[in-house]
Amino acid sequence: MSEPEQTYDDGRARNLEDLLRALAARIVELDARGELLANAGELMKLMGDVRSELFHYEVRATYDTPEISEHRRIVDEAKQQRESQWEKTEWSTDEDDEPTW
Repeated sequence: MSEPEQTYDDGRARNLEDLLRALAARIVELDARGELLANAGELMKLMGDVRSELFHYEVRATYDTPEISEHRRIVDEAKQQRESQWEKTEWSTDEDDEPTW
């Protein structure tokens, strides 16, 4: 179920919601028939698929695209530059130094 893209789009999120609902429905169905433990292998596989996709969602939903990452870097650099501006000093010419003309 893994996909190569680095972001988690709305379509993939809806698919994950469908997987979760299908797992829940299957558990309810097996429970109503008293067959939960008799189908432990099937449930383990379904839960594994859902768990894997949930992991991808958690990681990729918070992933910065290269463009977002670059914007974040620019903002961070601007903040650092503002914090490390030149400090104003009171400079004056030395009275002993005569300009040479």
